[in-house]
Amino acid sequence: MQPETLTRPELTLADRCDRCGAAAKVRAVLPSGGELLFCGHHGRAHAEKLRESGVEVQQGGE
Repeated sequence: MQPETLTRPELTLADRCDRCGAAAKVRAVLPSGGELLFCGHHGRAHAEKLRESGVEVQQGGE
């Protein structure tokens, strides 16, 4: 029996960047299970530091 994997929904136009409010293109999944959403600009600006902190960075669909 396979364990169930929780998946997060695809980003939509309603999802907004937590930094500036633009359309979200990147989801950062925190080790605690929470998440942060970023536009492409802020996602690129913070991706390296987030990954160093053990955060899973996911690109949203175009």
